[in-house]
Order: sequence, then C-alpha cells, then structure tokens
Amino acid sequence: MPEILANNPERIQGRDALRSNIAAARAIALTVKSTLGPKGMDKMIVDQAGNITITNDGVTILKEMQIEHPAAKMLVEVAKTQENKVGDGTTTAVIIAGELLSQAEGLIDQGIHPSIIIRAYAQAEEFAQRRLISFSKPIENRNTLHQIATTAMTGKGIERYKEHLASLLIDALDHVRTQESLNQENIKLELEVGPTTEKSELIVGIILDKERVHPSMPSKIENAKILLVDIPLEVRSTDIDAKIQLSDPKQLQQFLEHEEQHLKSITTNIIQSGATVVICQRGIDDLAQYYLAKANILALRRVKKSDMELLEKSTNAKICSSLKDLTTAILGSASTVEERLIGETKMVVVSGCPNAKAITILLRAPTPQNAQECKRACTDALGDICAAINDKRMLPGAGATEIHLALALEEFAKTQSGRNQLAIQAYAKALESIPHTLAQNAGLDAMDSMTALKAAHQNGLSTLGINTQPSTYTQAANQINQMSNSNLLLNTEQEGIFEPLSIKTVALASATQVAEMILRIDDIILGKPKENTNNSFKLD
Repeated sequence: MPEILANNPERIQGRDALRSNIAAARAIALTVKSTLGPKGMDKMIVDQAGNITITNDGVTILKEMQIEHPAAKMLVEVAKTQENKVGDGTTTAVIIAGELLSQAEGLIDQGIHPSIIIRAYAQAEEFAQRRLISFSKPIENRNTLHQIATTAMTGKGIERYKEHLASLLIDALDHVRTQESLNQENIKLELEVGPTTEKSELIVGIILDKERVHPSMPSKIENAKILLVDIPLEVRSTDIDAKIQLSDPKQLQQFLEHEEQHLKSITTNIIQSGATVVICQRGIDDLAQYYLAKANILALRRVKKSDMELLEKSTNAKICSSLKDLTTAILGSASTVEERLIGETKMVVVSGCPNAKAITILLRAPTPQNAQECKRACTDALGDICAAINDKRMLPGAGATEIHLALALEEFAKTQSGRNQLAIQAYAKALESIPHTLAQNAGLDAMDSMTALKAAHQNGLSTLGINTQPSTYTQAANQINQMSNSNLLLNTEQEGIFEPLSIKTVALASATQVAEMILRIDDIILGKPKENTNNSFKLD
C-alpha cells in the first residue's frame, strides 16, 4: 500500500491504538482512585513555580497535572463536565470510565468487537439511568440537605468541621434562593488564613479584597448609602492621539482649572445624591478622592465586575453607567461598610444588607493549603445541595447505589444473549469498582466487604453501604451485620449518607460516553505541528 501521509508521521493502528488509549485512560483513573471516599488519600502537586497544592479533589488533581496523551485528556474533560454540571462526583465519574475501558479490554481479548461492546454499554447505561430514578427517593426536609452537604465534605481535610460548614452553606442558600432560581454563584467564598475553621462565619453582604482609596476617608460607615458606578471618576483620555498647542501660560492654567471643575462637578453630583459609600469599577482621580474624603465618603476603586454584580444583588443598588442618571433611587443600603484587617490583608466588608440575594461565607483555616482545601470542600458541598434542591430526589451513598445497579444489570444481562450479555455483565462489574475502592481505601478486606454487601442487597437490604469506619457504625448496622458476623456494612439511611440524583446520572452518562468514544478509535495519527511550536506528545 503506498504511503499517503507526508513526512512519515508517527502512527498507531488497530488493536495497538486501542490498547494505547485504554492504558492512558486507566492510568488517569488509577491516579485519582486512591482519593475516593471518607478514607481517601491526598495528592501533593507541585507546579513549575514551586507552588504546592494538597488535595483529594479529583478535578483539581487532573487540572493541575500536565497531561499530554489525548485519550487521557478525554478523561480530564469527563471530570470537568461533571464539575460544571453538578459540582461534585468527579472522581466517581473518572473511576467508572477507567473501569469500563478496562473491562472492555478483557472482552476485546476474548474476540468481541468494540462495536458490540459500545452498543451493549449504551443499552446498559439506558437501563441504569431508568433504575436510578426508580431507586431514588424524594428529599424530605432541610435536615436531609444538611446530610447531603456533610456527605460531600466527609473525607476532606476539614471533615471535623463539616457540621458547622454545612449549616453555613444551607443558611447561605436560604438567603439567595428565590422562587424563580437558585444560583450558587451568588454565594461568595472568601478565605482568611489564621484562625481555626470553626470560626468561619456567614456575612449577609459582600467582602471586597480592596481598601479605601484615601487615608482621610472614614474606615467605617454606619447605615451606609451605597453608590455603584462602572465609569471612571477621572478625566477621560481620548481614544485617539491628540496634541494641544498652547500659546499662553494662562491657557494651561485654564485647561487645568477646567479639569478640576469637571472632577468637582462629578463629586458634587455624588455628594448631593446622599451616597456615603462609592464603589467604582474603574479608576478614581486623586482630586476626586480628595473631594470625596472631604465629604466623609468612603470610596473603593477597580472593583471586579463579578463583585459589582454581587454587590448589586446584595445591597439592592443599581449600577450607574452615567452620572446624569444619578438619583437616590439607585443607591443601595447596608447597615455597616467597614475596612477590616482579615488575616494579613485589609479588606472592606459590606454587611447587614436587607433582603440580600448575594452573600459571603468567610472561611477560616490555619494555613493557605487548609484554606484552599476548605474552599474546595465547600464548593463541592454547595454543588451537591443545589443539585439536590433542583432534583428533589436523592440516592444512598457509601457504594449502595452502585451495587444496587450492578446487581440489577446482572439480572438484565440474563435477558440478553451471546456477546451482548457479556458486555452488559462487564458494565455491571465496572460499577462494582466504586464500593470496592471505598473498602480498599479504608484499609478493609475488599473481597469480604463486597461479599457481605452483595448478600445484603440480594436479601432486600438496599440501603446498605460499605462501612469505612467499623467502630463508629456498629450499633446502627447491627441487624445487617449479624448476617455475616462482621462489622462491614452500614445503614445509609440511619447514618444520613446521601447524594443527589444528578451526581450519579451525570457521572454514568459522562463515563459511558467517553468509554464509547475511546473504543471507537482504531487509528492514532500525530498530525502536522503548528509552526514555531514544539509538539511533545509521544504515542508510546
């Protein structure tokens, strides 16, 4: 066969291409596998600048890793999709995807064509999605949301404070939630390094990483009237280059006086509006700062657009884009606006906002690494709570859902024939990897735990999961563990271990689709690199 590609590019075809992709995907799944569950381990990631990240958050680990293999990057995209859609469950999605490919490799070795496996996997996923809905239960009350939040934070570095943090998150959602929408973006998570995490607090308002622009301005304003402006409070520069020729020194003085009068006019309008706090998205001229300070107005400049939008929702102010529209009607309010030293940084706290629809949780931790991990844990928990509120349905955690699906799929496989049956059984086996990994990461005998779990579910005890802390759950699981004379299982309902429905539905869909996509690839060609770039990817 004649060579049709120029420059003899590196290329892998057929079974070798499939094995290369599966091996890369499995390596990614193996990387995050040890982080799953309450007893999951952490990873330390050191970037090129020497910055250290310590976490067991799956998507954070994968984002920080420098991954070159294209199939491996596809699993990273699975994690990102899970994070964007639900906010949690990234590790579960990646592990299932890796295990689906691992099981597929065994089937291919038995002579089953990838297209048959793809078709069977799609059939199995469709069955599993229907089963998830029927297996799920309605969310009963606020306490259930609290349990979902604590489940999400279990196994993180801040686990001992999960009850306090879960309460803060749910209280925060109560503030920002409306009948029309629930947007977790309206909850700002701000970090303070120093105190312990139990000192974290909810602030009905917004914390800004800014300080007052002039030292003569008051550092604290009570019963503040807040003006938000997204235009510069300074003399505007022209969009084109211009040259002004002056023939008389008096003209220069007149020019400067005109600028001063313009700035004075701007600040006079602000002062007459009754505003006591001015928060500007752009710059504030030194002269304008002087006039505002003289009027005892606290001013901030170059505030981020996202913070301006949060302030608008929190203080009920309207962002002013033209001082011609400046009236008292667009001013917001807050009981206190104060410049504080938070950690080692001066920040301005806007608090006591009536009917605030955007608020801040101030997360405290003793070290920067703890603070970042605390924020990641709270972000996951926040995503879980929002998903639960939107779904209105939940599933048992601790591997109970996965083993229920696996057993149901095994029964479903019996209704199929030939190779289709084998592929659906492989799909069920892949789902078993979640409870198996939970037991393994807890230092338990995974085989004993899985045997006990399967026996319990086959006997109708579908709320049972893996007991990763045997000394903690003995009393709650007494009835079940008598079956195996062990302490291997727990009752997820009694222990309050729940997850929102969409975490599992999205994880299954994403994992199945990426596995199918990788199984379709039978040829890897290293394309022509772009000019002036180095293509460092190697197929081997």
